[in-house]
Amino acid sequence: MAYYEHLPIYKKAMEMAVYFENIVKNFSRYNKYTMGSELRTVSRDIVKLIIKANSAREKLPISIY
Repeated sequence: MAYYEHLPIYKKAMEMAVYFENIVKNFSRYNKYTMGSELRTVSRDIVKLIIKANSAREKLPISIY
């Protein structure tokens, strides 16, 4: 299993997810359950996708344009 905790992009994504959690707390009630919910979900999805990409067995080579 590949480790992802050391990746700078993972660390920044986790910081972003925690940041959004704290910001959403201060939203109005309506926005907390509409925009806030979406912000929290998307920030968690980003973290999950980073973990999934790092854990993939077959990684595609990076192509530079």
